[in-house]
Amino acid sequence: MSKLPTVTFETTEYVRDHCLCLAAQRAARTLARRFDEALRPVGLTSGQFSLLMSLNQPTAPSIGSIAALLAMDRTTLTANLKPLERRGLVETKVDPVDRRGRLLVLTALGRNLLRSALPIWQRTQGEVDGLLRQTDAGIVRVGLRALA
Repeated sequence: MSKLPTVTFETTEYVRDHCLCLAAQRAARTLARRFDEALRPVGLTSGQFSLLMSLNQPTAPSIGSIAALLAMDRTTLTANLKPLERRGLVETKVDPVDRRGRLLVLTALGRNLLRSALPIWQRTQGEVDGLLRQTDAGIVRVGLRALA
């Protein structure tokens, strides 16, 4: 049986310093904590804010379209919708065109909460953009979208 070579600490440091996946995960967790803390006064997490914002459309979107937009599988999306439905922020309705499908409706209560949360998001987003002064935040967004 062949013996695998030992992974050196230098290799570990190289991966730490060059791995885009690790960098993206660390940044995502740090950003989520920042936005979670900011949105706490209105009773939302960053993920819930993003989900509510994704539902703010002229016509009720389907579960599949929101799952694709948020890069989530349908099961995870459904689990994330449950607490928002219990709070009366979102309703799931039968699609009148295809009765097998479900549409997601942002309720009046959900729209009001989103309206209250938006200034908090704008302030926090401005702070985050400020942290990227040495970098073009637009280029960072373009790069992240290319990877998504």
